[in-house]
Amino acid sequence: MTDPDPRVVNVLLVEDDPGDVLMTREAFEEYLHNRLDVVTDGAAALSYLRKEEPYTDVPRPDLILLDLNLPRRDGREVLEEVKADPALQHIPVIVLTTSQAEEDVLRSYQLHANAYVTKPVDFDSFIEAIKQIDHFFVSVVQLPSGGA
Repeated sequence: MTDPDPRVVNVLLVEDDPGDVLMTREAFEEYLHNRLDVVTDGAAALSYLRKEEPYTDVPRPDLILLDLNLPRRDGREVLEEVKADPALQHIPVIVLTTSQAEEDVLRSYQLHANAYVTKPVDFDSFIEAIKQIDHFFVSVVQLPSGGA
């Protein structure tokens, strides 16, 4: 019998592609035991993180999975605002996107992304990537205790 992880990690997925949301939800339901909340655009992500309506009662995420190409507010803008906000900047942000463009990788790290992962296109590889991200950020590294 394995010891259950006493701390559930709250993960916020910021993703507008319904297929990618579905695959990520399946990975969390099937293999991972952490909470996954989803918002589908950059403006909603910032409202969620700032606990603005309708997100006043959501938990502060311990980890953010952020797509770059989002409606309303681009992922780069979201990353920049998160890392500039003293109340949010401690939250690790993993850019999870289809872009392999060197300028996107460089810009994401300049904006203080904690990691940049190009989304695999096939289902099994995508699930494996999500599992590896979860394993690393939940089991290997120590995350800061959540804020307010």
